[in-house]
Amino acid sequence: MRILGLSAFYHDSAAALIVDGRVVAAAQEERFTRIKHDAEYPENAIAYCLSEAGLRLSDVDHVAFYDKPFLKFERLLETYLTFAPRGFKSFQMALPIWLKEKLFQKDHLRKKLQSMAPDFDWQSRLLFAEHHLSHAASAFYPSPFDDAAVLTMDGVGEWATTSTAIGNGAELNIDKEIHFPHSLGLLYSAFTYYTGFKVNSGEYKVMGLAPYGEPVFAQKILDHLIDLKQDGSFRLDQSYFDYCVGLTMTNSRFDDLFGAARRNPESLLEQRDMDLAASIQAVCEEVVLRLTRSLAKESGSPNLCLAGGVALNCVANGKVSRDGAFENIWIQPAAGDAGGALGAALAAYHTFLGHERRVEGADAMAGSYLGPSYPQAEIETQLTEAGATYSVLSEAEIIEAVAEALAEGDSVGWFQGRMEFGPRALGGRSILGDPRSPTMQRDLNIKVKYRESFRPFAPSVLAEQASDWFEISCDSPYMLLVADVKAARRWRMTEAEQSLFGIEKLNIVRSEIPAVTHIDGSARVQTVHADTNPSYHALLTAFQARTGCPVLINTSFNIRGEPIVCTPTDAFRCFMGTELDMLAIGNCLLRKSEHDPAMRADYREQFLLD
Repeated sequence: MRILGLSAFYHDSAAALIVDGRVVAAAQEERFTRIKHDAEYPENAIAYCLSEAGLRLSDVDHVAFYDKPFLKFERLLETYLTFAPRGFKSFQMALPIWLKEKLFQKDHLRKKLQSMAPDFDWQSRLLFAEHHLSHAASAFYPSPFDDAAVLTMDGVGEWATTSTAIGNGAELNIDKEIHFPHSLGLLYSAFTYYTGFKVNSGEYKVMGLAPYGEPVFAQKILDHLIDLKQDGSFRLDQSYFDYCVGLTMTNSRFDDLFGAARRNPESLLEQRDMDLAASIQAVCEEVVLRLTRSLAKESGSPNLCLAGGVALNCVANGKVSRDGAFENIWIQPAAGDAGGALGAALAAYHTFLGHERRVEGADAMAGSYLGPSYPQAEIETQLTEAGATYSVLSEAEIIEAVAEALAEGDSVGWFQGRMEFGPRALGGRSILGDPRSPTMQRDLNIKVKYRESFRPFAPSVLAEQASDWFEISCDSPYMLLVADVKAARRWRMTEAEQSLFGIEKLNIVRSEIPAVTHIDGSARVQTVHADTNPSYHALLTAFQARTGCPVLINTSFNIRGEPIVCTPTDAFRCFMGTELDMLAIGNCLLRKSEHDPAMRADYREQFLLD
């Protein structure tokens, strides 16, 4: 049984293919088109998934779409009728798009698919899953649990913004829902907008900015914006927001509540912005903790699965893990809408078609290395056509050369094996650096990533040594849990350092691994396992042999506003467009010093700022 799952037309379009319940391939469309969060029909991702399995579209038994467009249109109409005549301009802009494209998505999808397989009966083979069922399925079915409680939190699907479900074997049933316009995801996005960042893109910046501030506005949020109950259920006071009827997230009443207008994007960050970030992060964590504690009591399960965009808030996830309401926690690495493509396929296979589910110990995501890989011959062809100078070495020689360069302070582009599915770099398409360096965090942000200086980097650590360096007692292969650096490896700040505020704290050397230690002593940990990524595990082992440190900086292989690199050509362009020192791509090793400086090309203007 072959099922192709799709997400499209809102943001983060993707395709995923399962064969007899096994995840074979998955990728976001943005990686192929080079358009960040590309929302268009994922024809390139579809082509890749089919190619990976050696299939044609006509070989597929079902295509499953990740939500139900008619229910979304119902929400649009009901929301307008509820608030009318307010919001007429927004409604006037949205309605033609819905009537032209979104309302008739089944027919639109059928035509797209029939263009690839004209004789296939897509009327009976095309299935639609509700948005939150797709999210829940993406979390539960690949998880290592026979049974689990499932919590999905995002902006909004059709109507649901927060939902709980119970999974047992092949069964998965939505239990409770909170409906639009009451949304934790949209509340967080409102503060993303208000602090001058881009909605659906900048939420992780707010999370990263939060430790620089104090949650001085948290009680004001709880008193005015969100009515939070003890069980985690909530309602938002819509008089402060504009997302139901307007073209912005917040309104003038929101400005008055917090004493100023929205921060101008790209302007200098002030302490107030950091305090706002800290405040909404604290409220988000409190909501999630109340929800998970209540869910643990009601479900009786020791296992929790998380999905939806809010599940990418790794700080909140870390607090849920440490809270202990659940013994075990598993988070879908592609927790946002891209993962809905996979969830739709799995929901079709198990929920709609009734096939059994097999749990075989580890999770079914294969490390989330589900994207394309490139044979050595293709790598060399692409590099040669791009004008690259490279050496071809054995895998062992590549690992030794890269480990030596990292130990000497070089920054390295690492392109090995299959591309990751989801927004985190997991050691397939990564930029690596020495975490012991007190300047590496600043240098990578400014000279390589071309992004805001406050943004932290994540550490990759050998799984078997993670607990020696971080306060973590479980695996974190997908970089979705934040834990503190071990106290014994952190430095005590001086009185002068403790007196600093906000961004002034950025350059304090806080631990043995300062480049991956956030200002609150935490880190977004990735545990690296030999069975899922042997080459990256071997690199960490080689780096440890030289330095005594089993940790590396791991950040996504791209610049600001650019999707993570997909092809060898993408990787070489990023290598030459930044101040990266080395590129290891397959068995090819490239050094910047061996390339004509005239080949360097600044391509930042090709991408919109995220």
